[in-house]
Amino acid sequence: MSDSTDDDEFDLGISLETVATVVDHIRAIQQDEDDDAIDPDDEGPEEGEDDFDEDTLAAFIEELNEDEQAALVALAWTGRGDYEAEQWDEAIALAKERGAGLSTAEYLLQMEMAGDLLSEGLAVFGISVEDVER
Repeated sequence: MSDSTDDDEFDLGISLETVATVVDHIRAIQQDEDDDAIDPDDEGPEEGEDDFDEDTLAAFIEELNEDEQAALVALAWTGRGDYEAEQWDEAIALAKERGAGLSTAEYLLQMEMAGDLLSEGLAVFGISVEDVER
């Protein structure tokens, strides 16, 4: 077994900046949904206050290529504990199968705590989403 160095970077098939963007915005969207459940009279952000709403995030995710979309799903599954780092290729392959004809954005947005799962998925590879430059 070879020693891993800090210079070794695992190719997730998606940029860390893209994952961080999705994490930030999906957390905000899901937090807003939780807040609305607590206070249904809350009207939410003022127009123009947060332009990255659910539809915008969905469009952003759907514009990613198949490999990037599969990487997001595989990261969420890895963060949920379904896969280990050593099983990344298997997770990607299953995510691509799952993605055939289905909306990745819709799938992720319906996943409870998806932002945290994506963050945990990165952590499995030793990457902190908070350290990713935006």
